[in-house]
Amino acid sequence: MKKLIPIVALALASMACGERANAQPLAPPNDQHVISDQDIALMRQDIRSHKKQLVAQSLTLTDAEATRFWPIYDRYVAELIKINDKKFALIQQYADQYATITDDQALTFAKQWTDFDTQVSQLRQKYIPIVAQALTGKLAATFAQIDRRMTMMIDLQLSTKMPLVQGAK
Repeated sequence: MKKLIPIVALALASMACGERANAQPLAPPNDQHVISDQDIALMRQDIRSHKKQLVAQSLTLTDAEATRFWPIYDRYVAELIKINDKKFALIQQYADQYATITDDQALTFAKQWTDFDTQVSQLRQKYIPIVAQALTGKLAATFAQIDRRMTMMIDLQLSTKMPLVQGAK
């Protein structure tokens, strides 16, 4: 498990520091998207691919366990994508409105952002017992830890790219 942290950090840092992630700042020019939908889609695809690889490397599964686990993982990711679709749309909206954001819009953004955190937490709570039916308790808990760590690192990288609302004039 100690080997996972540097691997995840390196993978996420390379994604966050890549050309797509740093292509443009979040302070919007005019009315166009600062971060293109294509850039976001490519970044998300990269993250999902790396995340699955890291889960596979970190969980030592027998063939039978892998056969039971990976379809569950794929369903979990599919549900997570639905939440993240809305989350990234909110980020895009924030980036588009950042320069002219009102107090009401800022509060709405903050509430919606925390709502997504709650939804992801609820999704994890839903899937932990499902994963535990396919794997041992230790492996299910390990998966939960890995998923949470990676999500926290991704969220940290993402949030550092977003300017604070207070900076909006």
